[in-house]
Amino acid sequence: MDAIFIPQLTKAPERTEEIQVKEFLPGLDTLTPVRGRVRVQHHGNYLDVSAQAETIVTCTCNRCLQQYNHRLVVNAQEVIWLDEAVNQEQNLPLEREVAMEDLVETLSPNGYFHPSEWLYEQMCLELPQRQLCDLNCPGILNSAGESLDKPVDSRWASLEALKKQLPG
Repeated sequence: MDAIFIPQLTKAPERTEEIQVKEFLPGLDTLTPVRGRVRVQHHGNYLDVSAQAETIVTCTCNRCLQQYNHRLVVNAQEVIWLDEAVNQEQNLPLEREVAMEDLVETLSPNGYFHPSEWLYEQMCLELPQRQLCDLNCPGILNSAGESLDKPVDSRWASLEALKKQLPG
């Protein structure tokens, strides 16, 4: 996907550009190309960016360490403010308190918007934090096909005894 020159976007029909996506995003390991669309609309002092896209990624189960495929679906919308002062160097302290209203994305009104980078970020935000191949995944099984819930090392015995004393 090519970068969008923001001033050129004001001359587009309805000040909107819609990009059909069917490609692999750099840095995102997927089995299938990312398919969907990204819509960028210029509203004077901000961009309204939205996307509907999906792909399939290979995850590793946190319990049994087996790999499984996961459908990654993005349905995102974000407002990106346009601010002339974005590229100006500011002499700010290394540490400072930031108000919630300052936690917004900003771009220069004379700069570029990179839809592939934005879509990559949205895809990464949708990756599951807790990766489980199945809700009832038993975890790592020993050679006899039993779950390894029992401590193998005798040093864990006191922890196992404490665990049995806890309710439920």
